[in-house]
Amino acid sequence: MAMPIEACFSLLARERQDEIVVTSAGNSSEVWWELTRELESTFYLEASMSLSTMFAAGMALSYPKARFWAFLGDGAFVMNPGLLFVERELSLPNLVTILVANRCYGATGAVDLPLGAEIDFAAIARAAGIPNVHRFASVEALRNGFDAAFRASQPTTVVLELDPPERHYESPPFDGPELKYRFGRALERRFERTVLP
Repeated sequence: MAMPIEACFSLLARERQDEIVVTSAGNSSEVWWELTRELESTFYLEASMSLSTMFAAGMALSYPKARFWAFLGDGAFVMNPGLLFVERELSLPNLVTILVANRCYGATGAVDLPLGAEIDFAAIARAAGIPNVHRFASVEALRNGFDAAFRASQPTTVVLELDPPERHYESPPFDGPELKYRFGRALERRFERTVLP
């Protein structure tokens, strides 16, 4: 059982408060951009190669009073499951890792993930010692469990069991340097700290 990515992300966008969002390559960047058109507090980390949560962890360390959501595709996760041990070691109470489990490589044409249907991502996160792990396979379950998953003050991994997108979405229409400066200047305004020279 899985839920449509569009309905799932729509709920997340509605429930989002002031969290800073980092998306990963592929589906999460494209669908989040399509639904939110958000520019100030979202960093669209294209070609992230499994490092979106590590990028977000660095910011969460630097801004401990802010909250961060970091999307990670399951294809990226299987390239670097060691990220869970880094997150456990850092023990960041202000970071939520959101695993987009659609059982395919969304950034490369929805190629099936090897053994994708058999992987229990939530069990892997628990085995790594992540203290707050949630798995959602329906929008209703996500709605009911949202606060426990997304508002907790402890390291959290949320596994979203999703169908692949119904259609292809456009990528955010910005190149890397523009994204960096747009996002960095927004952080400077929000936190009154220099980010970029």
